[in-house]
Amino acid sequence: MASQEDKVKEKFHRVTKENSPKSKIYKNCICAFLVGGFICDVGEFFYNLLVSMGIPVDDTLIWVTIIMIFIGALLTGIGIYDKIASFAGAGTVVPITGFANSIVSPAIEFKREGYVLGVGAKMFAIAGPVLVYGITSSVIVGIVYYFISR
Repeated sequence: MASQEDKVKEKFHRVTKENSPKSKIYKNCICAFLVGGFICDVGEFFYNLLVSMGIPVDDTLIWVTIIMIFIGALLTGIGIYDKIASFAGAGTVVPITGFANSIVSPAIEFKREGYVLGVGAKMFAIAGPVLVYGITSSVIVGIVYYFISR
């Protein structure tokens, strides 16, 4: 015989399941794939364009990075990147344009607090931990690789 507490838990789980939004995982994955792929295609377009203009590949890689960061920052600044991100989700986070968005968004948000204490101090609020852990993990991997390859 089920106790009162078991009945309450069962009813809670039933009501929660009935009222929870249906998962849109397949739609979200497709949107992320398409938009993330499109962003990468834009980068590939600029790469091919610059190489066809005779720019050395090493310089082209630097220029494509700069162009993609500029595009991400510009689209964030005029309010379009957030609309794309709400549609594509993770598809806009992974490419380098997502990094530009994570820098520019807090800068815009905290601009009213001043350029030093607002923009300057809060600009890396989101990207800062990513940079710290990314650089730290790359140093650790580099050290491990150094000792393994000896």
